[in-house]
Amino acid sequence: MDPNPPYGIPPSGYRLPPETRLGRILLQVGDLSQSLAFYCELLGFKVLDEDGAQASLGASEDAETLIVLQERAGAVAVPRGRRLGLFHFAILLPDRASLGRFLAHVTQRGIRPGASDHRVSEALYLHDPDGLGIEVYADRPPASWEQQDGQLVMATDPLDQDDLLRAGRTGNWQGMPPGTVMAHMHLHVGDLGRAADFYHEGLGLDKVVWSYPGALFMSAGGYHHHLGVNTWAPGATSPGEDEARLLEWELVLPGEDDVEAALAHLGRAGHLAEQMKEGGVVKDPWGTQLRIRQG
Repeated sequence: MDPNPPYGIPPSGYRLPPETRLGRILLQVGDLSQSLAFYCELLGFKVLDEDGAQASLGASEDAETLIVLQERAGAVAVPRGRRLGLFHFAILLPDRASLGRFLAHVTQRGIRPGASDHRVSEALYLHDPDGLGIEVYADRPPASWEQQDGQLVMATDPLDQDDLLRAGRTGNWQGMPPGTVMAHMHLHVGDLGRAADFYHEGLGLDKVVWSYPGALFMSAGGYHHHLGVNTWAPGATSPGEDEARLLEWELVLPGEDDVEAALAHLGRAGHLAEQMKEGGVVKDPWGTQLRIRQG
């Protein structure tokens, strides 16, 4: 991506390096076996490691961990839109044909996912057994992305599912393909201004789309977004300890100096991070935990 794209608003101080990417996410679920059936048999992830109440998942046996499922027996699924924090996490497939094959796969099993054309990407939406939101998507070529008044043009248009299915007819879904990554996070927050203070000015993400109703999209290196935040859950509260939820998500930076700089800048902005063996962790104003590490 372009470290200085012709769109977006960089933060006034520290700016995350363009190589910034997402790492793994940690989810608290109520029944590990039920979740593994969904994530492996339906979505097509592979179990990389399983130890008691925890399992690590990747696109293949030799791929990096993308999702860690941690069971808290009896964890309660909360109706969508009732809690701050996770709106959805987003799994990026390497090409449009893979997304078409995935659409055919889930519809053949009687599932009708949500579907949107976002101009910069085509996306399908599902929920896991605990009601946690998931996006599976493919990007349009960056050369086709449009900009207007200094920001990228994103929308929620109807998706041409028939055309997408035609793109996937060259093969059958065989599980998450090589090149699958965790590409962005989307969070319910209580206030967009406070979210911008934390993630834009404090953490160092660029604003990329800011006129979308009730939402703000931010990224590093000109990507359409590594993080979306929205206020589409008015009156929602932060999740409880006994609820299914996002426990942590990761941003991976290229060097140790980058990690130290990001954590230090957050500290100067009043958001002190806890130093860990692997980077540091910090919580946003609504308690969503972010780990920043080198990778």
